[in-house]
Amino acid sequence: MKILVVGGGGREHAIIRKLKENKDVAEIYALPGNGGIASDAVCVDIGAKDIEKIVAFAVENKIDYAVVAPDDPLVLGCVDALEEKGIPCFGPRANAAIIEGSKVFSKELMKKYSIPTAACEVFSDVDSALEYVATAPIPTVIKADGLALGKGVIIAFTREEAVAAVKSMMCDKAFGKSGERIVIEEFLEGPEVSVLSFTDGKTVVPMISSMDHKRIGENDTGLNTGGMGTIAPNPYYTDAVAAECMEKIFLPTINAMNAEGRPFKGCLYFGLMITKDGPKVIEYNCRFGDPETQVVLPLLESDLLTVMQAVTNEKLAETEVKFSEKNACCVIMASKGYPESYGKGYPIDIPQSVKENVYVAGAAIKDGQVVTSGGRVLGVTAIGETLEKAINASYDMVKEIKFENSYYRRDIGARALKAPEVN
Repeated sequence: MKILVVGGGGREHAIIRKLKENKDVAEIYALPGNGGIASDAVCVDIGAKDIEKIVAFAVENKIDYAVVAPDDPLVLGCVDALEEKGIPCFGPRANAAIIEGSKVFSKELMKKYSIPTAACEVFSDVDSALEYVATAPIPTVIKADGLALGKGVIIAFTREEAVAAVKSMMCDKAFGKSGERIVIEEFLEGPEVSVLSFTDGKTVVPMISSMDHKRIGENDTGLNTGGMGTIAPNPYYTDAVAAECMEKIFLPTINAMNAEGRPFKGCLYFGLMITKDGPKVIEYNCRFGDPETQVVLPLLESDLLTVMQAVTNEKLAETEVKFSEKNACCVIMASKGYPESYGKGYPIDIPQSVKENVYVAGAAIKDGQVVTSGGRVLGVTAIGETLEKAINASYDMVKEIKFENSYYRRDIGARALKAPEVN
C-alpha cells in the first residue's frame, strides 16, 4: 500500500512510525514532512494547506490511503477533496472539522445538547467585548473563534490582562481573521485531561488519556505554547471519571454532530477539566493532539492502519483497539526563545541509540545535515513500567541529544506524580 500523510510535525512523525509497523505498507509519503521525518518517509515539498496540489499528488501517485493530520487542511476540506477523487481517508470532512474550526460553533453545540462546559458569551464587536470584561468575573478566559496554532486562548488573571487580550485579538488582529469573533468564558479549575478518541460517527473508542504541559516555563508559568511535553495515562482520569465522560460528553458529542448533519469520522480530541462539579469540555480538536500523540500512539498495541481503516469504513465496533498498561513521557526540546523569536539552522546531534524514541517536529536538511527549523524541535518519548520510570528515561535521553540554543522544561510529569491516584 501507498500511504499519504498530510502534515510535517512531531505528531505526523509519530503517526508515520506507527503506520510503518503494518507489513502491507510499502511506501509512505509525507506532505511536507520535515528533515527528521525524511528518515521514515518520502517527504514532498507541498504545504499542508495546498489542497489542490495535495490532491493532484495523491491521484498521480495512486495513493491507496490518506491520513490528514493537522487542523488547517481538515477545516479547509482536504478530506472532502481527496474522497471526491476516490481516495479513502482518515480524518473528518470540513463540515465536521468545524467543531475545532469555530469555537463559537462548538460552544453553541454544547449548549444546545447540554454537554457540560464553561459558561460563555460570544462577541463580534470590540466595544461590547470590552464592556463585558469590565465587570466579568476574574480570572476569565478569552478565545479567538478560529484556528490559531493552538495559541488563541488567553487566561486573563487581571482586568487589565482581559482588556489587552480582547484588543490584541479584535483590534491588533494577533490571530488574523480567527479573532474577528471571540468567546469569553468562565475560568474553570481542576486537573486538565486530554482524551483522544477514534470514532466512525457511530462508535467512539477513547484512547489512553494524557496530560499536556502548555506553558513555556516550569511550574506552568509563562506564555502558552503548542505543548512542552506530555505524560500518559493521566492519573486524574480515573475509571469513574472515564465512565462519566462517556455518558455525558463523548457519546452526546457524537450524537449531537450526527443530529446536526455533520457526522464525525476520524480522531476527535476532548480537552477536559475535572472540576468539583464533574468533567467539563474545555475544547474539541478535530484531529490528533500534538504532543499528546507522541505518548498515546507508542502505547497502542493494535495496528494503527487497521484501526484507521475501520474508522473510514464504519467498522470500528468490530475492531479491537488495545493499549499497553505501561506509562509514557514525552519531553519537548525547543529552540530557546520559543514561542516568540528564536534562531534556526543549528545542527542536531541525535545518537543512534535514542533515535527510535525521538519524534522530529521542527527540522530541515541543510548540506546533508539535519538542522533546527522550528520553535518546537524534537519530542523525546520513553515508556516505563511506572510513570516515574518513564519520566526518568525520557530525561536521560534528552541529555544525550545536542543542538545549540536548546531548551526544555525539567518538570514534565511532576504534577502527575503528585496526584492522589499515583500515591
